[in-house]
Formats: sequence, C-alpha cells, structure tokens
Amino acid sequence: MDNDHDPATQGGSAQARARRADRALPGSAFAYDPGEPAALPVLARGAPQAPPTDSSGVTIERLRHEEDLARSGDLYLLAPVGYCLLAFDTTVLKVNLVGATMLGVARANPGLHHFRAFVVPAFLPDFDGFFARALNSHTGETCRVRLRTPNDGGVDVTLHGSADGSGQACRLIVERAEGRLAALERSEERLRRIVHCAGEGIWEIDAAAHTTFVNPRMAHILGYSIEDMLARPLISFMDDEGIAMLEHCIAEHTPGLPAPREYRFIGKDGRVVWTSMSTSPILDADGACLGALALVTDITVQKQSTELIWHQANYDTLTGLPNRHMFMDRLRHETRKADRGADFLALLFIDLDHFKEVNDRLGHARGDLVLVEASRRIANCVRSSDTLARQGGDEFTVILSGLDHIGSVERIAHAMIAALALPFELGGEKAFVSASIGIALYPPDARDIDQLVERADRAMYAAKNAGGHQFSYFTPGLQHAAQARQSIADDLRAAIALRQFEIVYQPIVSLQTGAVHKAEALLRWRHPTRGLLGPAEFIPFAESNGLIVEIGDWVFREVAQQVQRWQHSLDPSFQISVNKSPVQFRRDADLYLSWLDYLNELGLPAHSIVIEITEGVLFEGANQVIERLRQFRAMGLQVALDDFGTGYSSLSHLKRFDIDYVKIDQSFVATLENDVGDLALCEAIIVMAHKLGLKVVAEGVETKVQRALLVDAGCDFAQGYVFARPMPAEEFETMAAAGIPRLPH
Repeated sequence: MDNDHDPATQGGSAQARARRADRALPGSAFAYDPGEPAALPVLARGAPQAPPTDSSGVTIERLRHEEDLARSGDLYLLAPVGYCLLAFDTTVLKVNLVGATMLGVARANPGLHHFRAFVVPAFLPDFDGFFARALNSHTGETCRVRLRTPNDGGVDVTLHGSADGSGQACRLIVERAEGRLAALERSEERLRRIVHCAGEGIWEIDAAAHTTFVNPRMAHILGYSIEDMLARPLISFMDDEGIAMLEHCIAEHTPGLPAPREYRFIGKDGRVVWTSMSTSPILDADGACLGALALVTDITVQKQSTELIWHQANYDTLTGLPNRHMFMDRLRHETRKADRGADFLALLFIDLDHFKEVNDRLGHARGDLVLVEASRRIANCVRSSDTLARQGGDEFTVILSGLDHIGSVERIAHAMIAALALPFELGGEKAFVSASIGIALYPPDARDIDQLVERADRAMYAAKNAGGHQFSYFTPGLQHAAQARQSIADDLRAAIALRQFEIVYQPIVSLQTGAVHKAEALLRWRHPTRGLLGPAEFIPFAESNGLIVEIGDWVFREVAQQVQRWQHSLDPSFQISVNKSPVQFRRDADLYLSWLDYLNELGLPAHSIVIEITEGVLFEGANQVIERLRQFRAMGLQVALDDFGTGYSSLSHLKRFDIDYVKIDQSFVATLENDVGDLALCEAIIVMAHKLGLKVVAEGVETKVQRALLVDAGCDFAQGYVFARPMPAEEFETMAAAGIPRLPH
C-alpha cells in the first residue's frame, strides 16, 4: 500500500499527538464541550515508542484508555473488543459490534438474551462469583471463561467487569484469548480500508487547527494532493466569506449538537466548494482535546442547483430585479416593520406609457433593452434600502419604507417621471416612453397587502387615464392636495424666472453699543394673485419638490451682493445671516464650493455670511452634519444655531459641532418679564455659550424690559420688534446708519 495514502503513516506518532493536546484548540468550527462524547474513533498513527506493555504486548496505557472509554457510558461502537451492558440478571441491555458478532445476537435488540446463557456450564461458578463481585466493584474485576459462540462452538475469553455509574448495571469488556494486539490490528486494517474507500471526505485537524490527516476523497474534493493539505491551517482553504461563516458557526456553537453544517471552501483551482461537515472532538484518556475529526460531503452541485432554483423563483430573468413573488414577501416584511415603528410606507405602481408602440416599431429585442434601461433609471431614483421589483411586462413596483413625510414620496415620483421621459438610445434608434405612477400608502389606504397593491394599481390607471406622464394617489383627498402642491410648485418655478422673490432684512443689534453691524435675511414671495407670502406658506412646498436648492442658491448670491454694498457704506465687517433648510444642508459640497467662488469673485471675505441652521439638522445624520460644518469652517463661513432651546441640543452638541453663534428662541425671551425660570434659563445659556467661546443672539425682543434684562445677563446681540421689523434694503441702510440708542443704566 502507498504510504502517502496510508493513515497509519500520516500526522506523526501517538506521542506527537499527545504533545499537541497541550495546545488548546483555537476557536474553530470544531469547538467542543468536555462532556460531549467522541462519536468517532481516533485513527491509528503507528506504534508508540515502547511504553509499558502487558503479557500480550498491548500497552497498559491503551488498555486503560479503552476501559475508560467503556466506563464513560458509551458503547464504543467500533472498539476491537466486545462491550456489553448487563442487568442484574445478566440480561444484555446494550452491546457493541464486536460483542454482537461474538455472541451471534442482533445488536438492535439484545435484550432477548442473558449473557450467562452463553457461558459454558463448567465455567458458570467462576462467572457467577465474578459477576457478583463486579456488580459491587468500581475498580473492576477480571475472570477467564469459555463462551459458546455460533461459529466456532466455543471461545476462551477474558472478562473485565465493573458497576456502571448508576449502580444498576454491570459494564463488561469481552476479550478473546488471542489477545488485544491481533484484534487491534484487524480493527485498524478494517478502519484503514473504510477510510480509503469512503465516499465522504475525512479531515482531521490538531489542537491548533492544522491539518493532520485527510483521506483521498477529501483531497479530491478540494483538488489537492494529500501532501499539499497536510500541516496547513484550516482557514488557508477558505476565503473571507468562508472564514466569516466559520466564525458565525463558532459564535452559535451549541455543545452536544454535532449536527452537519455547511461551509464554503476554495479549491486549488480557485473554484468555490460547498461542503456539509459533521465534526467530533478527539480526546485523550484524560479528556484533553487533541483536535477534531470531520466527515465532509461535497454539496457544491446541490447548492448551485438550489441557488439557481431559488433565484429563478424570486428574480426576473430580464432585469435581475425581484419578481412578484419576492416583492410580495418584501412587502409583508416592510408592513410589519411599519407597524412596529409607527411609520408609513408608500407603494408605487409604475407603468410605461407607449411601450407597446416601441415593441411594435422596433421589435421585442429592443423593447427588452428599454425595460432594462427603465429599471436602471427607476433604481437611481430610490434609496438602496427601498425595494424595486418587476411585476411583468412593462409594470414595476417600488416600496418606499420608513417614511415620515409625504413630500419625500412626491419628490421621488417626480424624479422617476423625469428620468423615464428622457429618450432611450437603442443602437442608432431612439425610443420615447413616459410613466404613469399610482401611489397607495400603508396603513392609511389599506392594511391588507393585496388590497394595498390593488389600490396602487387603480391609482396608476387613474394617472394613465388622465393622459399619463404623471402620478396619482389612490385617496382623492391626497390627490387633491398633491395637485395643489403641484400648482404651487409650478408657480415657484415661474417665480424664480420672473424675479417674484424679495429679501427683507431685520437688524441684529449689539446690546452693548446699539450698533447695527449684522442682519438676518428673510425671504418673501410676491405672488401675482395671493399677494405677499411669508416663508411658512411656500418653503415646505419648495422643500418637498426640491426647488429649495435653486431658491437657496439665488438667496445666497443676492445676499452676497447686498453685504458687499453695506460693507462699503456701513461697516467693513458687516455680516448677513442666511437660513438654510435641512434639504439644502444635505446637498453635495459642489454647491457650497460654488458659493466660495462667488464670494471670491466679489472680493468678499467668507465670514461676511453666517449660515443659520436649526437644531433638527444636527440629528439628521450626525457624521454628515459634522462634515458639512467642517467644510463651512474651511471655507471661512460662520454658523449660527437658530431656535436654541426648543429642540434637543445640549452642551455636548455645542462642543461637538462647529458653531459660532447661539440664537435663543423667542419663546424664552417673550416671558422674561414674568417667568423667573425662563430668565434663569437664558442667563445659563449665555454663560454656557461664553464659556465655549460662542456669541449669543436673542430673538423676538419686543419690549424695553426684555432688552434691559438681556443686557444685564450679558447677552451679546438681539433682534426683534423693539428695534425694528424686517424691512427692504433701502430702509435698512438708513436705519443702520442712524444706529440704535444704547439703553441707559
């Protein structure tokens, strides 16, 4: 036999394995519980180097090891000696393979026999005395008897017996007179044939998780030679994904449950090999871990087949999107999440207008290209956490989850309609389609998911019947509101072009000197039919439609021109504060860099502009906010925290974020005269801000008493009707030149 394939020649001597037991098995898939039985035998590793032996030449250590295993309460199924568990009347309760063969009984049902019946009558007195002593012995008794056997009529054996742990039975080891060495040799030869002819891989590792033995099948599974695998660590046959699976298995390991688990390995040729592995620890006579033994089955073909079937059952073959089956599963999952989180979700049902004409004119092959490109464009309009699916034909669905504002839905719907209206380039040909989108909300429109889908579908047909290239809500009230918002959005777009926006300025007064070197810019819309509108009447619509970015950019540039004029006419250090909404704050840095370029073009220092943000912005992705504030600081812009005290800001937030000014909310200032608590709170805010190197602005100051209290509290600046209302730039310049009288003490 080729030694390279002989398990008796691989992995070193028994002493070497015993030395490896001194090393703890690292956290591996073969983690074990000390009380867990070893279900498989340790493969023979060659003769030990002359330890003490008995008269038959078998090592005393090995005999003790086998007896310890027998006393452990296991059947020791493949032991080379017979092993039985006998009741008080010698009924055979359990028997291993060798014992069953020796007695000629069925191992599955040994209780039909009494062991005493197999003892030759002349030896019964010796057996009875031995058995009585063994039942009361925990150290063991020995006796030589002859047994009647079915094959050779009789065989001389040595019996080793002792009481089991419960004291209710007797453990019995039955050894042929020929000696254990011959039996062991036969057993090892049998195991050697089993190992080398096995259809499953056998993989043994030592306590350091290095390979100490593999059989030919195991090497073949991974495409290596046996020599290439020996001594290599287990993880060297895995990629990162396989190692992650192994670590997950370790974390979930349950002692006493050696059930098969699936592992991913990488073959020598780089291919992925999926296996099912059942593992058992290898223990020495003292219970110390020598390593682990695994039975390995190659399940790659089954795995690939299962994954293919699953993918075909859940994904659209043309676009690669989830199909209706997976879409419904995701919808169930998202509605349950919405119930737990008290959020709502929107279901969008999308149908391509005029797609049939494209198919008829250009053919189905190019029609398929349109569907693939349409799916890509829709995907670019939604978040990665949303679900986009193809229902079939030219119909798509989108689940927008975790929503708290209806404006987000409309913004996405508008983006989809715009994206799908762009021409499709198809190899020299152009195709044009548009989209009709139906929107249904969960839970307002339906709590049953089938009904939700049906209502989104109905809303889509309403959009299509109205001419297409638009979206429609299922709920009439929401649809009317959406139409009203759309009307305002159309008017807002025109307002920018027609210069209907106006900026008024409210002075920010120094409480110590009365000088006016700062102002807050406030936006107004002079609507052609509704008159002059304040920001609360149109800013939410501008945010929901994305127009706030364009409007905000216009405001910034207008303010920059104004501050340039006032730095020449009023004060070289004049500053104007500009409010920015959370939508603007989330925009890419390119927009803010263009502002810096514009300030440089005007020759203005960047600190001429103060960006005002609300407390709510600080909690919409703190890392993004920190990065944006850092960019503002790098540009030289200053930042004011507006409406301080009404949200969730604290000292820790003021330290964490780059803030220059704190603006005390007018709700605290309004009650300064009558509420001692609000006065104390304002004083505390002022002291805290000054300790952090920040300036304080009080908003909504309307009386002289409020002004005086703020002066006494050490507040730096104030704004409000006691000084002046917001006014056009010309009036502001006249007022600022005159200054605000100082408060007499």
